[in-house]
Amino acid sequence: MAKHNELGKQGEEAAIRHLINQGYVIRHQNWRRGHLELDIIAAKDDTLIVVEVKTRSNDFFAKPEDAVTLKKIKHIVRAADTYIKLFQLDNPVRFDIITVTGAEPNFKIEHLEEAFYSPIF
Repeated sequence: MAKHNELGKQGEEAAIRHLINQGYVIRHQNWRRGHLELDIIAAKDDTLIVVEVKTRSNDFFAKPEDAVTLKKIKHIVRAADTYIKLFQLDNPVRFDIITVTGAEPNFKIEHLEEAFYSPIF
C-alpha cells in the first residue's frame, strides 16, 4: 500500500476513535454505493452525522479542510442523500469534517462540526 494511503487509513481510524470517545455511534465506515462514498457515517442525539476525513502529514502548504471543495461537497451530499433513501432514514443530517495532521501516535485531530451545508443544485 502506498505511504499516503496508509496515512489516510490511520487518519480515519484516529477519527473514529475520536468520535467514539465523544459519544458518537459509528454506523458505517467507508460506505460505498456505486461511485458514491462516505468516509464515516455516525449518529448522536438522533442526528445523522456525515463525516469527511482529511489526513495530512503536515499543514505547511494548506489546511486539510481546504481540500473539501464545492465539487467534493456536492459529491458528499449526493452520497448522503442516497444513504438516507437506502436506509429510509428521517433524521436531521449534519456534515462535519475531521482533520488529522501529523503521524501516529501523535496525530492532531480537529473536529469541525457543521463544516458545510447542503448546496442547492
